[in-house]
Amino acid sequence: MDLSILKTRSESKNPKRLGRGVGSGLGKTSGRGHKGAGQRKGKKLPYAGFRGGNLPLARVLPKRGFTPYRRRKYQIVNLGDILKRIKGSSEINPEVLKKFNLIKDTKKPVKILACLKEDFSSKAIFKADKFSSKAKELIEKAGGSLE
Repeated sequence: MDLSILKTRSESKNPKRLGRGVGSGLGKTSGRGHKGAGQRKGKKLPYAGFRGGNLPLARVLPKRGFTPYRRRKYQIVNLGDILKRIKGSSEINPEVLKKFNLIKDTKKPVKILACLKEDFSSKAIFKADKFSSKAKELIEKAGGSLE
């Protein structure tokens, strides 16, 4: 068998024969139903999502919350991840975090969270845009400093 002979489904399927008597299943109204715009030639629906004259779904569903226009999206780094990947570093800043693939972009703000399972014991200088209160407490307790 040659691949050039194969036909797509639409090529091999016979077209609908409209208006060829009641017995064909597409006679009389030709599958368009009775009366109304759907029966007429050139019928167009008003838009996608039109609900037959009912109130559009976008207007029916309740609107909730508020999205601030200039929200700062922080890149989140956990102290546990820093402890696992970065060992023996005196300064931990966005460049170091990027080097160890803990953040994607050095230009975007960084927030450090205190999500760790073991005790934190790094006396490094941490440079980030924001720290969680627990992370501040743990870093200062271990002898490190924040900038």
